[in-house]
Amino acid sequence: METELNRRPLETRSRRWAIGLASALVRVGISPNTISVVSIVFAAAGAALLVRWPSGLVLLGVAACVQLRLVCNMLDGMVAIEGGRRTPTGGLYNELPDRIADSALIVALGFACGVEWLGWAGALAAALTAYIRALGGSFGLAQDFRGPMAKPHRMFVLTLACLGAAWCEPELARKVLLGAAWVITIGSLLTCFTRTWALSRSLHARGEA
Repeated sequence: METELNRRPLETRSRRWAIGLASALVRVGISPNTISVVSIVFAAAGAALLVRWPSGLVLLGVAACVQLRLVCNMLDGMVAIEGGRRTPTGGLYNELPDRIADSALIVALGFACGVEWLGWAGALAAALTAYIRALGGSFGLAQDFRGPMAKPHRMFVLTLACLGAAWCEPELARKVLLGAAWVITIGSLLTCFTRTWALSRSLHARGEA
């Protein structure tokens, strides 16, 4: 379940459309856990489209699925916290669907660009960034959402690549997707380093206090 210590800072939560949509979901009785599961559905749809991208229209569909997945990730927390619909299993639903959705999309990106191992490597690195963040929380510290390639950044890179590749010839489109896969993988590894370094410094500071 999200708390102030483990909630990702997002400016979009204060947008009128986000507040209105979250309020509507609360009124109709949609649980935050259901929204979290729906995010996996959007990610799975995007991954399926990405694996078989014969046209630019398909890549536009992938970009839409990625963004809808992110909207769900934002709304589940808003419904849970601002809407007062927290559940005992909220923490589980807040984390596990994210890892599944991330892995599905990044692995699919590897298949789409023809370098399958890179997709698997990127998914592993992305999962490790989340592990390090949660590890800091297990030590009683505020969870660290820093980048350079946190979840919103990974999904931004993927969305931008799909939008750009949608207007390219297949061979160039594949290169665009390959570039995105490398950026996500290397950026996620750098994020692992920055978060581990910051966590180590925080633990040292706490020990010296």
